[in-house]
Amino acid sequence: MVGDEVAEQIVSACRTAIGDELRSVTYFTEREIDQLYLRGDLEGTADLVGFTEVERFGFRAQTDYRRTELGEYHFTIRVFEEGYLLRVIEGDQGVFVTTDTMSRDRFEEVAGSVRSILREA
Repeated sequence: MVGDEVAEQIVSACRTAIGDELRSVTYFTEREIDQLYLRGDLEGTADLVGFTEVERFGFRAQTDYRRTELGEYHFTIRVFEEGYLLRVIEGDQGVFVTTDTMSRDRFEEVAGSVRSILREA
């Protein structure tokens, strides 16, 4: 599990960059899942295990995308009809964030902040 201080930093960085469009924040490793934030108007019935299983493929992507012509891998955005999912991985830990529909420009700020927090954790 991620420590309380790191969890608070991650949620704060996401809330600052995304604002009211933030739906949820989930920390994960190969073995753990920890939902750090869920917006009050949402029900806690999302399939966290299913989402996390898909996002764990990102651990392999870090290696697979290393030294490509595209440069270093930074983050993944998944686009859905009603919003987005942002996945950020640093080493052996990751975070995925879900949002309502919003401007895509804010994802770079969130990803950079979360990667920095994870790097120091």
